[in-house]
Amino acid sequence: MNRKLRMGMVGGGPEAFIGDVHRKAAVLDGGVELVAGCFSQTPQKSKQMAAPLYLDEASCYGSYKEMVEKESALPDGERIDFVSIVTPNNSHFPIATAFLEAGFHVVLDKPMTSSVEEALALRDTVKQSGKVFALTHNYTGYPMVKLARDVVKRGTIGKVLKVIVQYPQGWLIRPIERDGVKQAVWRTDPKFSGAAGCMGDLGTHAANLAEYVTGLRIAEICADLGTVVEGRKLDDDGNCLIHFDNGARGLLFASQVCIGELNALRISVHGTEGGLRWRQEYPSDLHVFAEDGTIKTYRYGTAAIGEISEAAVAATRLLFGHPEAFFEAFANIYKNATDTMRAAIEGREPTELELDFPDVDDGVRGMRFIEAVVESNGQWVQIPTA
Repeated sequence: MNRKLRMGMVGGGPEAFIGDVHRKAAVLDGGVELVAGCFSQTPQKSKQMAAPLYLDEASCYGSYKEMVEKESALPDGERIDFVSIVTPNNSHFPIATAFLEAGFHVVLDKPMTSSVEEALALRDTVKQSGKVFALTHNYTGYPMVKLARDVVKRGTIGKVLKVIVQYPQGWLIRPIERDGVKQAVWRTDPKFSGAAGCMGDLGTHAANLAEYVTGLRIAEICADLGTVVEGRKLDDDGNCLIHFDNGARGLLFASQVCIGELNALRISVHGTEGGLRWRQEYPSDLHVFAEDGTIKTYRYGTAAIGEISEAAVAATRLLFGHPEAFFEAFANIYKNATDTMRAAIEGREPTELELDFPDVDDGVRGMRFIEAVVESNGQWVQIPTA
């Protein structure tokens, strides 16, 4: 295949944050170009994105339905190969379904849908379509997270006994949604966000990270959700006791009202032979603990990593000493997903490394997590493993 993959986008218009992150990450490796999009529910605002993105106005559609119809009518090589969907949660299901049924690969921001029922229906659509589907749980794209996963997989820390994962922020300590702050408005409104607020936005990342690193599945959960800001419709703070399918126990908390915390995703995993710790705000280091009290620190980009994790090496972009983080983690998700799309277009089987990205099954797991958290709130609720 001797051309770039042609990318379309739904969402990510004026004032959007995450859409711009996706656009920059997707093209970072040079194998993707943005050629079309429906960037806003307002056709005029969608057209306004043509100039800053150097697109033809005719490729800036007024609705996602128009985009599906007109892109489908174009010949191969001129229409988009895949779409990136970066809209609020409530619109994920219909948009992703429409593009999959029209024969396009899909990259979707998390959480996948607004309900488990939608998630299961979307999973069926993905399997029936045969198209590549990637979910942007971007933290799995960090090299040292991949190293942590492979440290656990190699048995270095023994059988996993305890997992502590947390994702505190402080930006919603005030009711800024009432001031019209766009990023706050939809995240605190159940019409757009779904049944959970903080737990849907941050808790799903924490749960996905715990399952990715340990290779285990959360089997039971007992949650305590809270709304600190008076009058807010969804949770902005929550704590969970969790049981994993191997008998390990864990703690998971997520909050948007912890003053002083910015983007403090952290995970500690403790086993019968040792433990490990990784912190998103210090992404270049992975600490591995031994029973005798010694600590081995693996540093990003060093040769020692290659002895443990081929995936961590593949996700590394710079020489050690040159930090990389959020954009590059997103880019690693896009690279593996688009390499898998190339494999499909070329008629070959993708490699294990290419397939290392969150998929529709991870999306179902995320929605089951949200449903269980909301249902539980003080009692144990089992989470199906499939």
